[in-house]
Amino acid sequence: LLSNAVLAGPADYVRAPKAEYGEREIEIHLGTQDDKTEGRETAAVVYYGTGLTPWWFTELGGEIEKVRGDSTKLEAIEWENYFKLTEPGQYAVDVAGFLEVEAGTQDEAGWALIIGPLFQTEFGRVQLNFNPLLERKFDTGSPQDTELNYQAQMKYRYRREFEFGLQAFGALGKWNDWENSDNQTHKLGPAIFGKLPLGGRQAVKYDFAVLFGLNDASPDTNVRATIEYEF
Repeated sequence: LLSNAVLAGPADYVRAPKAEYGEREIEIHLGTQDDKTEGRETAAVVYYGTGLTPWWFTELGGEIEKVRGDSTKLEAIEWENYFKLTEPGQYAVDVAGFLEVEAGTQDEAGWALIIGPLFQTEFGRVQLNFNPLLERKFDTGSPQDTELNYQAQMKYRYRREFEFGLQAFGALGKWNDWENSDNQTHKLGPAIFGKLPLGGRQAVKYDFAVLFGLNDASPDTNVRATIEYEF
């Protein structure tokens, strides 16, 4: 039942356009999900990021993963980059470019390139995000296709310390020849968010979601969380 499309990792999160010059942050992303083929998969990703220019924010981190019956291991080193293409509020939709290079640490894991636009818009207190991302793996010892994945989010900005909404992740298969609907993967579920100011430029941000697989090819349940310290 497992799709040929690339499954979103248990600690994956919805990226948002950002490029705050001089800002630094430490992010921790945690997640666990039931993989129908390999059993429960748990992961943690830690990033350190900084705004190098008014339009470029970059992060470097590592992913630790554990699959049931296997030992905990360093799965990949990841380098993420956000390129601001519009100023917030300049147009109806804020747009940024995203580029990630991921180097696997296991035998024949190779490396991956993830690239695509990040879209964000607002209607009153409702904020919407949608990110179509292309992923291609290299040096894996076997032929690879360019896959199309997506991330989506809707949140109601009730107050800065507490917001709520929905998150969704999916994998459609080869970018120009999607899998049939039974073999695509889709996860959707409720989420909460918040930002707790600590004075000056310091703040703690969080989000937490419980995602449910929408078909047999998707993981049954994915619980994920992010904690971010800005300074």
